[in-house]
Amino acid sequence: MRVLRFSVLGFIAVFAAAQLAPAQQFGNPNNLAPYVPSPQIVVDKMLEMAHLKPGELVYDLGCGDGRIVITAAQKFKARAVGVELSLDIYKSTLARVKRLGLEDKVKILNQDLRRVDLRPADVVTLYLLTGSNELLKPNLGKLKAGARVVSHDFEIRGWNAAQVDTIEVDGVSRTIYVYEMKK
Repeated sequence: MRVLRFSVLGFIAVFAAAQLAPAQQFGNPNNLAPYVPSPQIVVDKMLEMAHLKPGELVYDLGCGDGRIVITAAQKFKARAVGVELSLDIYKSTLARVKRLGLEDKVKILNQDLRRVDLRPADVVTLYLLTGSNELLKPNLGKLKAGARVVSHDFEIRGWNAAQVDTIEVDGVSRTIYVYEMKK
């Protein structure tokens, strides 16, 4: 347990330091955060707090292994789009979606998060840095009224969260922020 706590705290320290460092520290200059998967219990809570309904469309920005988009499709009967910049992670996630037979519900894009058209989304999920969330605000601001943005651990500065909840996972507090778009 102590090792896990140290690794999570170490990750948080890297995230905090990254707020002050250029994106190049993550390799590709377009990377907005390192790859760190959200625990499944956090994924479930994020989608529950988003009040995700069957048939709605979820975009996960920085989808990594696809656990959010896969959970959205399997558990919530939603449609989902995962966006991943890393070609290796993208290929692995795309293969996973195909293995699970979810190609009709889940689409994986190999793109820069800042250039994705989010206007069709009902829900957008994030596990990025606060500074990265700041870079995405102009695109997120184009979401339709009623759309929800759900961020794991990192707020969107200047936006008022409609809901904030903290859960403990393996002795570490995780905060989930939900923002509701208004026009």
